[in-house]
Formats: sequence, C-alpha cells, structure tokens
Amino acid sequence: MSELKTAAISQPQQTWSVRKPRNLNFRRNLEGYLYILPWLIGFFVLTLGPFIAAFVISLHSWDMLTPMKFIGLNNYQTLLKDPLFWKSLRITLIFALVGLPLQLALALLLAVLVNGKNRINLAYRAIFFLPSVSSGVATAILWRWMLNPEFGLINVGIRAVGVPPPPWLSSQGWALPAVIFMSLWGVGSTMLIYLAGLQSIPDQLYESAAIDGANLWAKFRYITLPMMSSTIFFTFIIGVINTFQIFTQVYVLTNGGPNNATLFYVLYMYQRSFQAFKMGYASALAWVLFLLVLVITLIQFKLAGRWVYYESGEE
Repeated sequence: MSELKTAAISQPQQTWSVRKPRNLNFRRNLEGYLYILPWLIGFFVLTLGPFIAAFVISLHSWDMLTPMKFIGLNNYQTLLKDPLFWKSLRITLIFALVGLPLQLALALLLAVLVNGKNRINLAYRAIFFLPSVSSGVATAILWRWMLNPEFGLINVGIRAVGVPPPPWLSSQGWALPAVIFMSLWGVGSTMLIYLAGLQSIPDQLYESAAIDGANLWAKFRYITLPMMSSTIFFTFIIGVINTFQIFTQVYVLTNGGPNNATLFYVLYMYQRSFQAFKMGYASALAWVLFLLVLVITLIQFKLAGRWVYYESGEE
C-alpha cells in the first residue's frame, strides 16, 4: 500500500488548461474594430487626412487652378514678414485677453444668481441660455442692427441719457470693443457648465462656514472658487480654442473692417485662401494657428497644478 502511495506521489501531476482558439480572439477583435469603424473612417478622412494635407499644401504654392509648385518653407518665411499676419494675431490675442475673462466672469456670475430650484431661477436659466443656441449669422445680424449708429437700439438708449453715442462698427477705435461686447451675448452654455459645478459643491461646506461666521464674499472666495477651479480651467481651455477660431460674427458684422481693425486670425486665413486663392499660404497660417493653440494649451496644463483643485486631493 505504501508503495502505491509513493508511486502516485512520484508521478507528475497533469494540469489541464483551457485555451481559447485563436479564431475566437480574432473574431472578437474584428467585431470591436467593426464597431468603431465609422469613427475611424471619420477620423482618418475628415480629421487626420486634412491635417496632413494642410501641411503638405503649406509647402507648395497653389491657387487651385494650376498645379502645385513646391517652395519649401517660403510660405512660413513670408508669413513672418507679413504685417497683416501680425495685426490679425494681435487683434485675436487682445480679444482673448479681454473678451474671454469677461465671458467667464459673466457666466459665473449668472450661474451664481440662478443657482436655485425655484421656478423663477428655472425661467432665468432658459432666458440666459437661449442666445447661445441661436444661429451665429442671425446673432451677428441682430447686433449689427442694434449697433447701428443712427437708429440702433443701443445708441437710442445712450442718447436718452444725454450722452453722445459712439460710432461703434464704423470706427477703428470702437469696432473691436463692439465685437467683445457682442461676445458676451452667448455665455449661456458656459453658465450651464458653471451651474452644474455649483450644484456639485456639498452644502456642508457652506453650513460650516456660516457657523464660523463667514459672509457671502468669504464663502465665494474660500469655498466656491476653489471648488469650481477645475470647471473654470475646463471652460478656459475651451474658450481659448474657440476664441482663436472666431469667424462668423466678425465676417457678418465688419468683414475685418474698418481698415482691418477687426481682422481676426481665421478671417485673415479665409481671405488668403478663398479670396486671394493662396492656398499654400493659408495652409501655413492654419498650421501656425494649430501650433499656437497647442503651446498655449500646454502652458495652461503646466500651470494648472498651482491653482486647480480636485476633490480627490490632486492639484
């Protein structure tokens, strides 16, 4: 009997493993790729393809009527010497430095004011949000009428208080402020994002602050702003990207005038491509815009750790 036990122990135990057939793994992978195939086609055809094509075209001289001629980096060298390029870049940066903070501040203010569950706040949310979903062309036409120096609604109101109204869109000094002022019209979508962030802040924080004697400003400064910092950071990044792409409103309002006072970057790129038919030069402008937005975004992500607070404790 002991010999049988010894023999049984000495024999190697056989282990059985269930191997999935390779065909089954291949089929599953194939099914996954088939599910995402529409997105892959859209990405390669509508995003990555034009992205690479724009860089290739930027190395050529092409008017869409004659064959392309390779000129290397000449378009980029010409771009650096173009005064209109620098002017359009400066105007866009001014709009980003002045208009974007005003938009974010106004959206946050409106979100704080309508942060409630009563019917009045619900009505105001709808009122403030509606302009942001209206057509950009329709909004620009509306503001073009409102900013009319003769019978515009805004100038009529200014005259009513005995102040001479500015010429707005017909003045080089007032055209850009008018565009910035008009941009505040569509802060409703950002307001909703801030409203969602406000409603995610625990009420216990405000209750504890009230027990310690904190007033409204202290609560906003030491609770609301830190807890909203990640939301503000998100809207700021999206706002920077959208600011550098502004086109429709300016095209309808002023078309870059008067005397290029509102010549935004994308509008200048449109003029070079579809009016002057300098597709190579316009493609170089597009690539410079991409690199500029990329650098600004990376800088913001680098600096975010100094002021952005996350509930998980990461900064």
